Amino acid sequence: MSAYKDHLGYYTIGYGRLIDKRKGGGITHDEAQYLLNNDITTRVESLQSKLPWFDDLSDVRKGVLLNMSFQLGITGLMGFGRTLEMVKMGDYVNAADNMLKSKWAQQTPGRANELANQMRTNTWQSG
Repeated sequence: MSAYKDHLGYYTIGYGRLIDKRKGGGITHDEAQYLLNNDITTRVESLQSKLPWFDDLSDVRKGVLLNMSFQLGITGLMGFGRTLEMVKMGDYVNAADNMLKSKWAQQTPGRANELANQMRTNTWQSG
């Protein structure tokens, strides 16, 4: 499903849920959290399917790949073949270095540096 305009031209989702702020619509924080949790579950399942070794990673390194997959999509993340092979082999320093050589890192250097540091150190970073 996608957002659509109702018969009065207001943005709506699902089964008639008004989200158009011109009419006071929107979703609650709890509803947004519910949607995010669903997105995370779906994305983790996809990563587990594409990368059978994903569950062997630490939570921090899983978080790196999950974060990248949200930004790049699963297909985009799979384009990091050499980096993913390094992660699979436990070569986290070189995987982090390789992440920073990408077009992605040039386009979003703050995020890329944060995630590369997480990959390298196995420590959560906060930007």
